[in-house]
Amino acid sequence: MRRFRIDSNKTSIYFSTSTVTEWQCVFKEEKYCQIIIKSLKFCQQHKGLFLLGYVIMLNHIHLVTANEEETSLSDIMRDFKRYTSKQIAEELKKDGERLLLYIFKKAGQEATRPVQYKIWQDEFHPEAIYSEKWLHQKLTYIHNNPIRKGFVVRAEDWKYSSARNWILRDNSVIDLDLQVL
Repeated sequence: MRRFRIDSNKTSIYFSTSTVTEWQCVFKEEKYCQIIIKSLKFCQQHKGLFLLGYVIMLNHIHLVTANEEETSLSDIMRDFKRYTSKQIAEELKKDGERLLLYIFKKAGQEATRPVQYKIWQDEFHPEAIYSEKWLHQKLTYIHNNPIRKGFVVRAEDWKYSSARNWILRDNSVIDLDLQVL
């Protein structure tokens, strides 16, 4: 893994987790993962998000991010979740996934601020990262998540993981913003 240096004067780096409502396995098909990738790319280009690491699991995502000083990670994640919720719900409708839609609709009706479909749990649990050691630990944790679940033998074999970027230098899914390190 590449050596890096955290410059706390430049930005704050965060580890966060976003979980699908009731831990439903939405990201079983590539088209649902692509919704996440497309939105992350948009946030990188237009919202001030710096992506340093990620993994998309079947029912949650882990991110290691930073953001431009004049932006708020909470605002970025709010917009990210709002957009991906709408897109995922549309795909579920096209696919006739009535059970998932029912679960998400019921959760949306019971939400503090009702929505048509509640795809994501409310929080994203950001944890600030202040040391190189902790950054390396969080990246290792998220990259090994598909191994721990028995989906792959090597971290870089999981398509929707930044392990491919870090280990193979493969940016074919999404580019990382390593200039902030």
